[in-house]
This record gives sequence, C-alpha cells and structure tokens, in this order.
Amino acid sequence: MLRAPNPLWLSREAGMKTVFIHGMVMSPAFWNYFAPAIVRQGCSVAYPLPGHSPWSLEDATLPLRTAEIVDAYAQAIERDFGGEPVTLIGHSTGGFVSLLLARHRPDLVSSVILMGAFACGRFEGQERIAARILRLPLLGRMLFITFFTRWISSRENFRWGANDCVFDQTRAWETEEALTAMEEVRDSLLNSLPDEIAAFVSWMSSTSVFGELADIDVPVLNIIGARDRIVPPSHQLHLSGGLSRVQTAILNDVGHLPMAEAREQVDRLVSHFLLFGPLNARIGRRSRPSATAAVTKLLSQAAEFGNKNKPKAFS
Repeated sequence: MLRAPNPLWLSREAGMKTVFIHGMVMSPAFWNYFAPAIVRQGCSVAYPLPGHSPWSLEDATLPLRTAEIVDAYAQAIERDFGGEPVTLIGHSTGGFVSLLLARHRPDLVSSVILMGAFACGRFEGQERIAARILRLPLLGRMLFITFFTRWISSRENFRWGANDCVFDQTRAWETEEALTAMEEVRDSLLNSLPDEIAAFVSWMSSTSVFGELADIDVPVLNIIGARDRIVPPSHQLHLSGGLSRVQTAILNDVGHLPMAEAREQVDRLVSHFLLFGPLNARIGRRSRPSATAAVTKLLSQAAEFGNKNKPKAFS
C-alpha cells in the first residue's frame, strides 16, 4: 500500500486552502520560492510526487497503480485539511496528477490550476528521453538510473537541465533566489532512490486521463507558456479543449516554468482565479468559451515549432 505523502507547509493562515504538486524530478522545496504570493494569505501545503524524496515507495505495490496514487493524496488532504475541498496547483506532472485527483476525488477538490500540464504521460513525438529509455528491453532501467544519477551529480549538470525548461535563456531569471531553489531541489533528489523514480516514470508513461476530461466538473485555470519545449503547447490546448469549465491563459515568450519566467503575470492570474472565481462560473456545466482565438494566437507565436504544434493523435 502506498502511504500518504508528508506535507511541506507553505502557510498555515486561515482562509483559502491550496495544495501544490511539483513536476517530475523536482521537489516540494521548489514551491517555497515560486508559489504565488496569494497562497501565503491562506493555508497551503506542497506534496511530493511518489518516489521523490521525502516520499519513498517503501512497501508500495509495484508497478504503481492510479487508484493507489490517488488514494494516497486523498489521505494526505483528509489528514491535513480535515477533508475540506482544496485548490490543486500542479506543474507539469503535478498537473497530470491534479487532474486525476479532480476526476476520482471531486469531493476533495474545489478547483484546479495547471501550469505546463499534460493529460497523458506519453504524447506522440514529444516523449521525454527518460521514458523512452525505460522501455528499452533488459538495460532500460539501468540506463535510466545512470542517466538520472549523472544529471543530479553536480550543480552545473542540474542547472543545464533546468535551463532547458525556460524559453529565453539569456533573460536573467536565474536570480540568487532561483539558484538557491534549484540547489535545494537537487539536494532533495540526491536523497531519492533512482529506482523508485523510475517506477513512477513507468506508471506515468502508461497512464492517460484524456478520455475522462469531460467528467472533471470543477473550475480549471490552464496556464500555458507559448514557447514550452517540454510539453507542447498544442497538447496543453488539446487538454483545455476536453474540459467543461476551463479558462486558458497563454503567456508570450514563456517556456515550461511560467511561475519563474513570468512571475508577476502568473501571480495576477492565480490571484484573480482564487479571489473571484473563473470567468465561466456562470456558464452551463457542459459549455465552454470557444478556443479558436487562443489556438490561432498560440500557433502564430510558436511558428518555429512547425508541424509539431499542430493537433495530432495522442496515445
């Protein structure tokens, strides 16, 4: 059985309740630096992904199963918030997990905020090298562990990987605060077991929530970096198109880390969503604004992606 994750408390004030879930090979410490300022006015907590320190898989059933992962997060929310509904804020893989929680435990979720998120762990033509390595026969897991261990072995190696996530690497986003945050993330990953992270990656790459998006009946804010090189913006728009109650915000010249690359914009978007609710709250539960204008804008901004950004089949 997968035990519930331990919390990293960001704030324990009375008011709005928010839960942060980080992306793959990151850690809850990231949110200590890049959580939107408004969450400090309420009760907020960050949970790790399974297999990411300090959440060890220990005696969890392998391979991992979606029901066990959802149940573990649900236990954590029930423990830390008395079972009251929370807003889930998920980045990348954390957004994927947030969608699964909203689908399977809507009683615990009041709304969802996505940043650079995806709806299936394997999107055609864009799958990350780690997942492809893991599927190699015989040597796949060993190669993954070697690749992962080498990547986190030094500050410079890890910094190189982080820079791949941002669009404009010449922009001074790497402040002292950001560098400190990434070093704390690396320290956390050094305490993780590569084999456990590999088990989580294997689960993720074989799981999809696309077919269930229409059944998610909570308000969703989907924040997309128009120059995201990790999760194709077209995939993120395809995700929005499957949701019933969604606002989609597309940020110019922003990559996979909008909370770091466009901090003020993200803070404003999140604050408005949490304080005033989604603009489409008064729209019928199965209707949504047309995404045509957003799609047109995104494709013009990300023209260099070419055919990779056109809608395609997702596995």
